Amino acid sequence: MGSIRQLKLGAFMRPVSIHTGAWRYPGAWPDANFNLTRLKYLVQRLEEARFDAFFMADHLAVLNMPMAALRRSHTVTSFEPFTLLSALSQCTSRIGLVATASTTFDEPYHIARRFASLDHLSEGRAGWNIVTTSNPDAARNFGRDSHVPHDQRYTRAREFYDVVTGLWDSWADDAFVRDVAGGDFFDPERLHVLAHRGPSLSVQGPLNIARPVQGWPVIVQAGASEPGRQLAAETAEVVFTSVPSLAEGQRFYADVKGRMAAAGRHPDHLKILPGAFVVLGQTDEEARATRSRLDSLVHMDSGMAALSIALGHDASGFDLDGPLPEVPPSNESKSGQERVIALARRENLTVRQLAQRLAGYGGLAFVGSVRTVADEMERWLKEEGADGFNIMFPWLPGGLDVFVEQLVPELQRRGIFRTEYEGTTLRENLGLPRPGNRFFPAD
Repeated sequence: MGSIRQLKLGAFMRPVSIHTGAWRYPGAWPDANFNLTRLKYLVQRLEEARFDAFFMADHLAVLNMPMAALRRSHTVTSFEPFTLLSALSQCTSRIGLVATASTTFDEPYHIARRFASLDHLSEGRAGWNIVTTSNPDAARNFGRDSHVPHDQRYTRAREFYDVVTGLWDSWADDAFVRDVAGGDFFDPERLHVLAHRGPSLSVQGPLNIARPVQGWPVIVQAGASEPGRQLAAETAEVVFTSVPSLAEGQRFYADVKGRMAAAGRHPDHLKILPGAFVVLGQTDEEARATRSRLDSLVHMDSGMAALSIALGHDASGFDLDGPLPEVPPSNESKSGQERVIALARRENLTVRQLAQRLAGYGGLAFVGSVRTVADEMERWLKEEGADGFNIMFPWLPGGLDVFVEQLVPELQRRGIFRTEYEGTTLRENLGLPRPGNRFFPAD
């Protein structure tokens, strides 16, 4: 491997395909989102291909779009992430298992326990995707009439991170002596009580689970707003981002990694993985035809709902054949709204065209032959637009199978993707250091 940079690859697997029409594609598994047998096949195929991680987004609301669109969605029923990843940990041995968990609608002690448990069950393969949750409908499922303001969510998230990682450090790595003869199960001198009292959170501790195998599960972050970028620079080890072009990817890459020095961190200790929707064909023309066929399966009801969600504003009254009108600022995903507006302006799209694009998938897409897509991925890696990608498959299982069988060998042939895992833990495979224990610094 030498000094050649290699791609890191995650697989975005909840939903199993982000494309609204994926479940209707010929040969697709319509029930793949909620079928354990199917999901075991998919994660094992990804592990055979030496993917870094199987990533599960999470959604805390169903009623987040009009019923006309909701009835066409394959995402309304999905496994709770920790339950599924715990099951998948027992049929895999190397691939990372990353779950989203909300800092707005959960408590630090819950999150610390779940991820510590998953890290032990998987022998060091857990990762936590920190989100503040942008969907306002989720608030109504957790006893709130309205969503917490954007900046407040990020202030809480920063403190939440400190509490969770502090709880993971409750026990020294050698705290559990299990001295059968002497009768001591653990050494009290190797236990720390957190006793956190902060602006948003009050948590006594300690955690009732031994320190995770990786010290801390890998910290993943996905926000791209100004608070999100700063949170990533200070805390994240992997960033899942959405950028539409190499130029914008390079700007994001330079910005976030450039902030790390002020936080006392090395830029190599953060891997930036833009989401990439990949459609492969024997030729570029064939791949484009496949994408067109897939997009044709998207109903316009879904398109307008996707546009409303992306904008954080009801788009149902917009003129379908006119340009996107001015939209008020969103309290949901500000960076997501900005990307959609920029896309509409940049490509001069009508509301109808924008809705169709978003309902299929409106972000970064690599559509072409194996050689074309490999060339583009290699360019992003070498020109510092990314450290790798969080791959979204067009339909399952076919879109995943062709990626594994054709694109992965090409990336390996070029020397820009591994042929074997570097270690047994997610940190080892990502090239990330194991964090020391802040309370027991000799560990």
